[in-house]
Amino acid sequence: MERIDKLHEFLKVTPKDNFLRHALALEYIKIERNEEAKTLFEEILADSPDYIGSYYHLAKLLEKMEQPNLAIKWYEQGMEAAKKAKDNHAYNELQAAYEDLIY
Repeated sequence: MERIDKLHEFLKVTPKDNFLRHALALEYIKIERNEEAKTLFEEILADSPDYIGSYYHLAKLLEKMEQPNLAIKWYEQGMEAAKKAKDNHAYNELQAAYEDLIY
């Protein structure tokens, strides 16, 4: 909980910091606070659709939460965002996870 408390303190100063929100979401996943993690990832992507890394983690979380249709939606959106950003590495990671899910 120490990391989570520190992240909350930092977020008081910069509440829209995507790096901090993403880190907090990952910490929430570690302790099975999945709904809170999901909400954070969705907020990040609503505010910053170009924050590519959050697409993968959100979709993986949705798979874990047994919501494959939503996971597919986020993988697809992430691939589009990665393509737009010309981030081939992220695109390939998203595509591989997407294909693992649908095939």
